[in-house]
Amino acid sequence: MTYYYKGFPQSDRDEKISMINVDELEERAKKVMPEGAYYYIASGAENEWTWRANTSAFNHYQIVPRALTDMQDPQTDTQFMGMKLKTPIMISPIACHGIAHKDAEVATQKGVAAAGALFSSSTYANKSVEDIAAVAPEAPRFFQLYLSKDWDFNKMVFDAIKKADYKGIFLTVDALVSGYREANLRTKFTYPVPLDFFTRYLGAKGEGQSVAQMYAASAQKIGPEDVARIKKESGLSVFVKGVMCAEDAYKAIGAGADGIYVTNHGGREIDGSPATIDVLPEIAKAVNHRVPIVFDSGVRRGSHVFKALALGADLVGIGRPYLYGLALGGPKGVESVIDQLNTELKIDMQLTGCKTIEDIKHAKISRIHYGLDAMPSNTDPSRMKPYPTTAENQIKSTNTDAVTGASQH
Repeated sequence: MTYYYKGFPQSDRDEKISMINVDELEERAKKVMPEGAYYYIASGAENEWTWRANTSAFNHYQIVPRALTDMQDPQTDTQFMGMKLKTPIMISPIACHGIAHKDAEVATQKGVAAAGALFSSSTYANKSVEDIAAVAPEAPRFFQLYLSKDWDFNKMVFDAIKKADYKGIFLTVDALVSGYREANLRTKFTYPVPLDFFTRYLGAKGEGQSVAQMYAASAQKIGPEDVARIKKESGLSVFVKGVMCAEDAYKAIGAGADGIYVTNHGGREIDGSPATIDVLPEIAKAVNHRVPIVFDSGVRRGSHVFKALALGADLVGIGRPYLYGLALGGPKGVESVIDQLNTELKIDMQLTGCKTIEDIKHAKISRIHYGLDAMPSNTDPSRMKPYPTTAENQIKSTNTDAVTGASQH
């Protein structure tokens, strides 16, 4: 079934998804999502080299199997910032879940809570933090902050997330402006569904604006002093999100950060930047267990989760796969994606003698570099395939709303 917001089609599903791996969901999601919305999720910046390298670079690291370990029934339970979790897999923050499902972040939180994972919601979420919290009051959650130039806006956000019992803040510092995302330009994507914090503060719905326009409202100048101010005014722990080198890890910890978040925004900002897994060991060495490390970008396999944990991460985030799961199955679809990665992770744990997540952090990893590709982006005319037309993925034209993120078919 499909729900329409001003002609924009949104999935209304709530069903488990059968899959062999999470990669196959990407192509399947095209059948239920408009072209512009799909490529907003699926694409990266410029030629998408970093977007591809994020996943390919996991092949630089090899899990060394162990024998005679006398171990069975591995357990994925872990703790993070005092929170008990059933898995080290985290839902990374992404804007506008309403492009995938009519219940947006509320549906995502339902699925994440069922899987026992950590949820994080974006400043650019469609649903309110109150509605997200209400659907799973006891579930742990963090908030991703795009710091605004307007500190009255920031204070409104801080007050709201504290009342909604969010446990901490991921301060984004790696997306001060939008990367050059060619797919968004080719499909003329703009946000088709209102964004809650913009609606409640300005009466502006964040609807019909481009990604670049939304980023323009955020602070482009963020320094060490902002970490201290956010901690003071919010009363919450603050992780610096977007650390890609040891020098910045030192700087963040020196500024009072409670944690480090290693990410390159899923290859959506600077194309040609290193894959996150390649910089994680250096950063982990610099941090030296002083604060927790969250890691994301390119994670598509349980083995990727294993490698990131073994190389220094405490939690491992996924992004695009859970949004495909949201579109294809709603809350249960999100849960299915996490369950699939957990299944693969447990196999790796069994074959390496790792009983617990803590054991993985001491697993043996080899490192041999392999070459990466240098292909044009998936939306380059030389590679872009015809987009499928289905009854569920077409925007219905109206007299009051411009075509936003629509299929060109």
